[in-house]
Amino acid sequence: MAPTRSTSVGTATGTVSPGPARRTARALGRALHFPVTGPARGIRKATHAHGAGESGLGKLIELHAVNGAGDVMITVALASTVFFSVPTDEARGRVALYLAITMAPFTLLAPVIGPLLDRLPHGRRAAMAGAMLARALLALVLSGAVATGSVELYPAALGVLVASKAYGVVRSAVVPRLLPPRFSLVKANSRVTLGGLLATAVAAPAGAGLQAIGPRWPLFGAFVIFVSGMFLSFSLPRKVDSAKGEAKALLSADEEHLHLHARVEAAADTSRKRRLGLRTVGPGVTHALAANAALRCLSGFLIFFLAFLLREHPLAGQSAAVSLGIVGVSAGAGNALGTAVGAWLKARAPEVIIVTVVAVVLCVAITSALFFSAVGVACLGACAGFAQALSKLSLDALIQRDVPEQVRTSAFARSETMLQVAWVFGGAVGIAMPLNGSLGLAVAAGIVAIGWLSTARGLLATARQGGPRRTRVI
Repeated sequence: MAPTRSTSVGTATGTVSPGPARRTARALGRALHFPVTGPARGIRKATHAHGAGESGLGKLIELHAVNGAGDVMITVALASTVFFSVPTDEARGRVALYLAITMAPFTLLAPVIGPLLDRLPHGRRAAMAGAMLARALLALVLSGAVATGSVELYPAALGVLVASKAYGVVRSAVVPRLLPPRFSLVKANSRVTLGGLLATAVAAPAGAGLQAIGPRWPLFGAFVIFVSGMFLSFSLPRKVDSAKGEAKALLSADEEHLHLHARVEAAADTSRKRRLGLRTVGPGVTHALAANAALRCLSGFLIFFLAFLLREHPLAGQSAAVSLGIVGVSAGAGNALGTAVGAWLKARAPEVIIVTVVAVVLCVAITSALFFSAVGVACLGACAGFAQALSKLSLDALIQRDVPEQVRTSAFARSETMLQVAWVFGGAVGIAMPLNGSLGLAVAAGIVAIGWLSTARGLLATARQGGPRRTRVI
C-alpha cells in the first residue's frame, strides 16, 4: 500500500484550505489595504457616533469634509496663480483686480442667496448637489484659465465663490433637520465644522503636492472631489428636503417693522382673515449676529492684509512662505480649538461666551498693534480663529434657543449670508491698507471694537434676563 501524503482537503467540508503562498498573498493584501480602509473605518465610526449615523448627520459631516477638501484644492491653485507667481507689487494689483471682479458681484448676489434658497425648501439635496457639480465643472474651466492666463479665470472664480457660499447657506439650514436625539445644535455644528477642518488640513498639503506637478493638477483633484460630493449629497436622508411647518424669518426685532409686515401680509391676503406672518428672531440673536459679523470682517481683513505684509516684510528670521505658514497654522489651530471648546461648552450662556471671546480678541489686537512682533501676529491669528469658531457656535445655540423651529432654517440661511458679506468687506479693507504692521493691526482692533461696543450691552442684558422675550406671532 502506497504511503499516504498529507493533503489540504478538509475532512468535514471537503474544501481546500489555502496554502502558504495564498495565505501570504492575502495577508499582504490586507496590509496594503489597511492604510486606506483602516482610517476610513475609523472616520466612519467617529462621524456616525452617538446616533449621528442613524439621523443622517454623519453623512452631512462627510459631505462637508468633501466640500472643504475641494475648496482648499481650488484655493491652492488660485493663490499660486494670482498671488505667488508674480512680484509683490504686481500681485497686489492682481489680487485687487480679482477682488473687484469676483467679490464685488458676490457682495450684490450674496443677499439674494438666502431668500432664493428659501424658495427651494423641497430641493435642498439637489441644491447642494448642484453646488458641487457647478464647482466641479468650473474647476475644469479654471484648469484651462490658469495655464493660459485667460480672462475666464475671473468669472469662473466668481462662480466657484457663489456656489461655495450657496452650499454653506443650505448646509446651515439642513443641520437642524438631522439632529440625533439629545444632541444640541451647537454640538452638531461643531462636529460638522471639525470634519471640514480635518479634511482641509489633509487636502492642503495634497494640493501643494499636486501644484508642484503643475498648476492645473489641484483643479483636476478638485473636479474629482466635487463630483464625489455631488453623489454624496443625494445620499442624505429624504427628510432634508422636508419643509413642513417652516416659515421665513426676519433678522430684525423692531416692533414697528414687524407691524408693517403684518399690515402688508394682511392686505395681500384677501382670502384669509388672519394669516401667520413673520416672526422676530429676538434681540439676542441680532446682537450675536453683529458680533459675529465683526469677527468675520476681521478674518477677511487679516487674510488679505497679512498675506501681503508678510510677503513684503516676513517675520524676523523667517522667509515669506514660512511666515505665512506660521500665521495660517496658528489661525487653523485656534479655529479647531474653538470648535472643540464649543462642543464641550454646549449651549451654556452663549451671550456671555460671545462677549468674552470678542473682548479677548480686542485686547490681543490692541497689544499686537502696540508691540508689533512675530509672536503678536501669531497670537492674534490664533485668537481670531478661536473666537470666530466659538462665537459662531454660540450664535447657532442662540438661534436654536430663541428662534421657533418653524423659522429656524430661514434664520440660519440669512445669517450665514450676512456673515459672508462681512468677510468680503473685511477683505476689501485689507487689500487697500498700506503695508504697515502696527497701522494694520490698529485697524483690525478698530473693527473688533466697533462690533464689541455695539453688541456687548445688549447681549449681557439678554443673558441677565435668561433669554429674550418670547417671540411673537403676528
